[in-house]
Amino acid sequence: MSLLQPKIGLRSASLLVVSVIVGSGVFKKIAPMSAELGSPWLVLLCWVVAGLITLAGALTTAEMASLFPDSGGEYQYYRKVYNSFFAFLYGWGNFTVMKTASIAALAYVFAESLYSIFAQHLLAFSIDAPILIKVIATLLVASLSYVNYKGLTIAEKLSNGLTFLMFLAVAVFVCWGLWSSQGSWQNLNHSSNLEVYHNRTSGSWIKALFAACLGAFWGYEGWNHIGFIGEEVKSPQKNLPLALTFGTLSVILIYVSLNLVYLRILPIEAFISMNETPNTIAAIEVARIMIGPIGTVLLACLILLTTLNATNGTILMSARLFYAMGRDKLFFKQTAHIHPEYQTPAYALLFQALWSVLLIWSGSFDQLTDMLVFSSFIYYGATAYGVILLRKKEPALKRVYKVVGYPYIPMVFILFCLVLVTVTLFTQPVQAISGLGLIASGIPFYFYWNKKSS
Repeated sequence: MSLLQPKIGLRSASLLVVSVIVGSGVFKKIAPMSAELGSPWLVLLCWVVAGLITLAGALTTAEMASLFPDSGGEYQYYRKVYNSFFAFLYGWGNFTVMKTASIAALAYVFAESLYSIFAQHLLAFSIDAPILIKVIATLLVASLSYVNYKGLTIAEKLSNGLTFLMFLAVAVFVCWGLWSSQGSWQNLNHSSNLEVYHNRTSGSWIKALFAACLGAFWGYEGWNHIGFIGEEVKSPQKNLPLALTFGTLSVILIYVSLNLVYLRILPIEAFISMNETPNTIAAIEVARIMIGPIGTVLLACLILLTTLNATNGTILMSARLFYAMGRDKLFFKQTAHIHPEYQTPAYALLFQALWSVLLIWSGSFDQLTDMLVFSSFIYYGATAYGVILLRKKEPALKRVYKVVGYPYIPMVFILFCLVLVTVTLFTQPVQAISGLGLIASGIPFYFYWNKKSS
């Protein structure tokens, strides 16, 4: 049986964690979060809390990643801890909604940003904007899938270069924003005076906080991707936990810094107003106030950079999950094929690209991400619970890395996953049930492939 070869060191693995997380959410989500909360400090608190919970999940998942450093990430953990049926449903859920929807959503925001830069020129040709944006997103997915098909080293170098550029651009934007004369620190102490916020009951506040947290968690989505390429990471028992920790901490710092700049430059009412215009990207409006018209172009370029990077990283890592399923004869058999020259899962990349493109043409950005966050947290909780189960079942198992604060950090993360999934079922039933339906649609496929392989 052919295996993928370890080529990725700690630095590249850490940068891949950052590259796949920092996408579009941090530039868009402050508007809906402000509309839900009406307070700058509550918005910042949401990003910090979501980041710390994500870090708890990353630290917990790192123990599993260290124990089972194979291609496929959680798919492999679930096969070892639960059973092949549960593992298959996870992989199928990633194919139908979680990872492919992430690729589609990131590519869509890339296309929106590119269109915004050239909109005035394109209007002269009477080109329909929604169609053109979907065409651009489709071309991006196809191009990056081809880059990944040509070799891991090429895709890794592209990701590393884009991530360094992103660090530089974010540092310049944050420093400019924190010392800009256009903003005021008083904006952070100014909450909205709208009656709707002052007359809320405790129940409605809890609902609003969770709705805002969903936006923040979309921003942090993707931290677990590095486990999908465990087979291709050098010294994975040591490097996977370190990459997850370093990468997640870096993203928390980036997100809190960017949102601090947004809320210093503009008062909270401005973001509440932006939420009423769905196509408005809040970060671009902040840049326009800070720097002028050129700021709009510069921030749009930063969004292009981050979404390009995140799309590339997601395509690179997620395809390994479908390759692992194919290798176990629980997916289309072609996905187990490794290209003899490029040493990449060629057909897994192709199948992933085709479904991502279908999602681009079938649904809106927010519909995709709402389903994605809900579905993902079902499995994040299952991974954390698996750590506890395995500690009890196989205490003698050699663990190079053990999650700090055991069992409290895994238990806190599991509890949060349960609460988030339950609240989402009641507050966004359509998206939640749609996500569950897409995962459950894999049941007949499992029995077909399982019977065939037997």
